[in-house]
Amino acid sequence: MLDMDKVKITPRDQQVLDLLVQGCSNKEIAGQLSISPRTVKQHLRTLFLRAGIREGRKRVRLATAAFEKLEAKS
Repeated sequence: MLDMDKVKITPRDQQVLDLLVQGCSNKEIAGQLSISPRTVKQHLRTLFLRAGIREGRKRVRLATAAFEKLEAKS
């Protein structure tokens, strides 16, 4: 299980994560945040590294961990 509280997340990373949790694609995230899809990929790549996610379904693992953190706060 990933502990998102231990992952350094910038405000922009958080915006990307929030949209990822909502099920948005990289292209949709880019459109909503007025950044390029390539920039979205870079944010996700950085988050994967910080979270120690190196294999498997990276987007799913990151989104699940972020969602669980969000639910724990509710």
